[in-house]
Amino acid sequence: MRLLFVSHSFPPAGRPLSNVGGMQRVATELHAALRRQPGLTLESLVLRASWDTTHLKTPPFLARAAWQIRRMARAGAIDAVLFSSMVTASLAVPLRRVLAAAGVRTAAIVHGRDVTLPVRPYQRFVPRVFDALDAVLPVSRATGAACLERGLAAEKLHVVPNGIDLNRFAPLNDPATMRRSLLEAVGGDLPEGALLLCSVGRQVERKGFAWFVDQVMPLLPADVHYWLAGDGPEAGAIEAAIDRRGLQERVRLLGRVSEAALEQLYRGADLFVMPNIPVPGDMEGFGVVMLEAGLGGLPVIAARLEGIQDVVAEGKNGHLVESGDAWGFSEAIMAYYDDREALQEASERAAAYVRDTFSWQAVARRYVDTLAAVVGTSVPVLEPDPA
Repeated sequence: MRLLFVSHSFPPAGRPLSNVGGMQRVATELHAALRRQPGLTLESLVLRASWDTTHLKTPPFLARAAWQIRRMARAGAIDAVLFSSMVTASLAVPLRRVLAAAGVRTAAIVHGRDVTLPVRPYQRFVPRVFDALDAVLPVSRATGAACLERGLAAEKLHVVPNGIDLNRFAPLNDPATMRRSLLEAVGGDLPEGALLLCSVGRQVERKGFAWFVDQVMPLLPADVHYWLAGDGPEAGAIEAAIDRRGLQERVRLLGRVSEAALEQLYRGADLFVMPNIPVPGDMEGFGVVMLEAGLGGLPVIAARLEGIQDVVAEGKNGHLVESGDAWGFSEAIMAYYDDREALQEASERAAAYVRDTFSWQAVARRYVDTLAAVVGTSVPVLEPDPA
């Protein structure tokens, strides 16, 4: 099968931290995994841009991509096009007749906000994109439901989760060594025996970080600390909650951290917190950071909300709590505060579950099988590594 992969979410070469996020990570890592699939000839049209220039460079990129896709389709060079988000999938509308005439099938990955963005003209355009596509691949059931609500035909819906590169982090070490490595990587100190919670992500309202600081941290003992990596428009609200609750010694904003420091945070903390709250028009489609946390040995305490529910399996890689339930979050955390042996067992269980369930090799195979069915062909299966 000859597949064209189209994405506007790649960081500039050699500068991975200039454009990083769940959608960006998925695009780059899925692309790499697809290259390793047997029987698949992969061509790519990708925009490499930093976070602050993507919006400026995307329109001319889409114009160039439309011309190149049209040329490749008419030359009979491709069997299918996979758009990495609804942004690039918009090209399916003007190219619909050309692609249909050439027998080229189209599919798009949908992440969440790229379908729920609360802008009226955009919402009127979304059904036209769905109509032009042959398949839509949301990353979670919740994202799929949002697509159906916006007019997607059920027969076009194929839910495929996100994955993670299993070789991304070094093997886990003993907790004391990993904690020391974290403190060396980011500086600072923690009391002996402190329970360290962490969150990673763009600081926007739906993540619930300010709510967690304001409502949950005051319920926890003084030796429970909370570190957040990332930045965004809610940073001021988080800082205000820290000041309001007098948590300057227990809550730390790390800002945007390097890939190496991020790995140390995942490995050196004790629990990962995903305290999302509902925000109209801005859903959590999946939550790749929870896969990263699990791979780093962090059990997840997360809100039972939207796509998060497709990532966290109760008792396997973490626990789900009703969104907005401060006591529920505090009780889930305290269960591990009071039983560090159970915490270590949960850490090992979380890492094993993520490795067994969300490897990119397995997820990429689901993409290939789905696309092959849409095209009406078959692709050989990659034999498992004898090791």
